[in-house]
Amino acid sequence: MAATAFTPLASLAGGALIGVAAVLLMAAQGRIAGVSGFAARLLPPYADDGFFGRFAFILGIASAPLVIRLDGGWVPVPDIAAGPMLLAIAGVLVGFGAVWGNGCTSGHGICGLSRLSVRSATATAAFMATAFATVFTIRHLL
Repeated sequence: MAATAFTPLASLAGGALIGVAAVLLMAAQGRIAGVSGFAARLLPPYADDGFFGRFAFILGIASAPLVIRLDGGWVPVPDIAAGPMLLAIAGVLVGFGAVWGNGCTSGHGICGLSRLSVRSATATAAFMATAFATVFTIRHLL
């Protein structure tokens, strides 16, 4: 397993930017910055006035590493040991979980917790418990 660099200032700045973006979105449009909700509403039948804003939001997330790389910055390349089939299954499970949980980690974990939502606290606890159990199982039991 590769170790990552400890970058507290960059991490703090990134977290602050995510928080500011979430607050600005809520203030300007009254919307929670939930990535799964934005992505799901890019698919039909959600052709409404907010389509291009949602598209820009998702495009910004997806293109950020490219912009950093073009600016001369270093972008770590993840070392993914799983094959395409396992990644596809994992993607379906994550998508199912986001729909079943009525939101994802960004909507519940960032925006919901900051609003002191009990439902979001419960969802985030479930996300984290599942993540802990998965990592423990893969690293210590398999």
